[in-house]
Amino acid sequence: MKVSIIGGGGRVGSNAAFALQCAGLVAEIQILDANADLAEGEALDLMHGSSAVGGARIYAGDYARAKDSDIFVITAGLRRKPDESRLDLINRNVSLFAGILDSIKAAGLKKDALVFVVSNPVDILTQLAAAKLNLPWQQVLGLGTMLDTARFRSLIAQDLKLAPTQVTALILGEHGDTMFPVWSSAAYAGLPLVKVAGCTPTFQSQIFERTKGSGAEVIRRKGGAGWAVGLTIAEVVHAIVLDKKVVLPVSTVQQGAYGLKNVAISVPTIVGRSGAIAHVEVELWPKEAQALQTSARALQETYAKVIKAG
Repeated sequence: MKVSIIGGGGRVGSNAAFALQCAGLVAEIQILDANADLAEGEALDLMHGSSAVGGARIYAGDYARAKDSDIFVITAGLRRKPDESRLDLINRNVSLFAGILDSIKAAGLKKDALVFVVSNPVDILTQLAAAKLNLPWQQVLGLGTMLDTARFRSLIAQDLKLAPTQVTALILGEHGDTMFPVWSSAAYAGLPLVKVAGCTPTFQSQIFERTKGSGAEVIRRKGGAGWAVGLTIAEVVHAIVLDKKVVLPVSTVQQGAYGLKNVAISVPTIVGRSGAIAHVEVELWPKEAQALQTSARALQETYAKVIKAG
């Protein structure tokens, strides 16, 4: 399977390429970037390690060479400032993103190709990609709250001294200010997480606030996220490559689950070779269900402004 990473010369794109290379599940990784020298350099550096791990063909290229890609991973975009909400990025990123979509469309893409949006604000850009490329909703996925969920689980595990891989707790909604935690289904080794010693209401509130502020903290300390987001990108790609049919909190244009339509937002979604297979509707606590609707309204209002301005 061939994956083309647009914006692959940047921190997020190159970290994603490295995570994919290390897993050895992808046959080809193409790096595209507005800075051609940077793309060539990253591809060369990664290729130098191909005899040690993975064995994938890794190279830099252009949109014409990318047209046979199975998955387009779009990571290109302007970086969020420490005190800037992800939605504030919209005025700075939409025109750049629209140009990328035009280039993909002009070069052509396979009928069953998937478009995987990582650029922020990811929910808005995911819906924009589905509209501009005129693809079925199943073929356009956004990273959504995958990174938020990974941070949430890792912080819970660290503070409660649990095994991180056995913590299953979701962040849903917008990848941004209106995201919310789903404690109703949170579990540790299959057991209710809210029953674990130390998982008090105060702890729950504090850990969510830390999760919500994690992106800004990483930006402040090292300039931007890289390793964790690269791993979550790889998690989604591997679900596709291996046709895992696992439930992930990716962002897709909603079709009626939870009463949501015509908005790209993260809800539990089955992901496999064909992309987003179905949305999984589970019972949420009343405050969680209300938070999901609030998040959806915020995104719908913002998307309407984008369409009006565009």
